[in-house]
Amino acid sequence: MHLLFPFVASLLYVTGILFVKRAADLGVGPWRTSFVANILTAIAFTSLWFLGGTWPGWQHLWQPALMALFFLAGQTLSFIAVSRGDVSIATPVMGIKIILVALLAGMLFQEPISQTLWVAAGLSTLSLALLGYTGQQQHHHLAFTITTSGLASLTFAAFDVLVSKWAQEWGPGRLLPVLMGFVALYSLAFLPFFKEPLSKIPRPAWTPLLLGALFIALQAVAMVTGLALYGEAAAMNVVYSCRGLWSVAAVWLVGHWFHNREQSFAPAVLRARLIGAALLTCAIVLVLL
Repeated sequence: MHLLFPFVASLLYVTGILFVKRAADLGVGPWRTSFVANILTAIAFTSLWFLGGTWPGWQHLWQPALMALFFLAGQTLSFIAVSRGDVSIATPVMGIKIILVALLAGMLFQEPISQTLWVAAGLSTLSLALLGYTGQQQHHHLAFTITTSGLASLTFAAFDVLVSKWAQEWGPGRLLPVLMGFVALYSLAFLPFFKEPLSKIPRPAWTPLLLGALFIALQAVAMVTGLALYGEAAAMNVVYSCRGLWSVAAVWLVGHWFHNREQSFAPAVLRARLIGAALLTCAIVLVLL
């Protein structure tokens, strides 16, 4: 049942990132998007205080402060990738986090990694390559999108592993609200990078911006709560990686609702991404079994 947390989070993420992409097309840059999303995320995480926990002492405050830096970096890099690239490329590439989590957990904390999980991670990685296939489609920011998405995956992987390791000492009702409080505090550093003040955001852009930030906040609550309560960062991230599948499906089926222009891909691209989606489904089934 704990795998429902990353599954729901994957659906919420894709919905949110489509709204974020629309806001970017309307002139909202990644710095303002990150600022609004981080503030809403911090507010959403205050609701987890009821889960309870313990205060381990001021000497451990550096732990949520450090995790907040990784979360902030991952969040910002993902918004930068989407603002200049395609949702159907950036989101699947971020799925490489599953193998990064497994590697980091094994190297840093000597957590055992099952052979089945490695097979699932390999299938997922292959599926991501197919999902990111563009064929003859012109894509001016492909390298930039893949690089920033990959860096976002790396920082989120470090964040997930640390949450899984330290949450038991704090309890999710104490660690997560404090952690996201640090994220909101760090976000103040974005103010000098704003292209224009928040008051200058075009009125049509506010709706997709707020909806995108809200869905991103809700998916973060679902994913991080699951990690804090149950651990198993590697397994959860294999399931969470199905957001790559949802992003491709959403772009093709409902992308026009968000004025998304990615529906013009060639049939060969669609075939490659369908094969990638099938491989990704196999990886998820391996983990569930």
